[in-house]
Amino acid sequence: NIGLDAGSTTLKIVVTDSQGEIIYSDYQRHHADIVRTLSASLCKLKDEKGDFSARMQVTGSAGMGLSERYGIPFTQEVVAAPEVIERKFPQVRTLIDIGGEDSKIIFFNDKMQADIRMNGNCAGGTGAFIDQMSAIMGVTPSELGQLAEEATNIYPIASRCGVFYKTDIQNLISLNVKREDIAASIFNAVATQVISTLSRGSDIKPMIFLCGGPFAFIPALRKAFKEKLDAKDEDLIFSEYASVVPAWGASLNCQDTETESH
Repeated sequence: NIGLDAGSTTLKIVVTDSQGEIIYSDYQRHHADIVRTLSASLCKLKDEKGDFSARMQVTGSAGMGLSERYGIPFTQEVVAAPEVIERKFPQVRTLIDIGGEDSKIIFFNDKMQADIRMNGNCAGGTGAFIDQMSAIMGVTPSELGQLAEEATNIYPIASRCGVFYKTDIQNLISLNVKREDIAASIFNAVATQVISTLSRGSDIKPMIFLCGGPFAFIPALRKAFKEKLDAKDEDLIFSEYASVVPAWGASLNCQDTETESH
């Protein structure tokens, strides 16, 4: 079973076996050329696994276009991600997902019914926000994370509005605040924005599942959320496949469909 997740900035592929275990995954930035990236990723999959028949399903913000173009069944991302939790991590009560252009918190009750909260149109609390902050600092997102790991102080940054956050960053730079502290303050701002905006009216209870590319590739972001949530290590679940969870869910979900691709 193959799950595709065509997001705003990245394309993810997951292949699962009959037990729903991942046997192949791939994560690529598509630079707005989704079709070319998909073709290259599928060729890479074929080179590694050879020819095989498989059911396929697509999800993600750009997934509907692929679905219509190639006749691949489509599922919403807010359906695909809970599929992974229900089947593989039933102890989870809160999922926090940071994507390229959105972020979400999904609360699960004891019957695994999902209460889904997504951010609005503002980029605050997303991968795009981290990318923009990194550009202002003249580093990559990974380098920003490395700087943050050496921080000693946190300063308030308005992550909700683009005008305000640039002003806050420039003010900190003009005050000669350490770059390490600015970096950590940026990740703290992301955690504050996501938690305060999306958790209203609900408690973020363990176990807490963290997923999305920024969480997967920036340990400092995971640390910022852990501290903001006042969580212990044993309260958090971080899968090695955190960057491809919706694609994983799509592959699990398509086990129930009859569409087969070759």
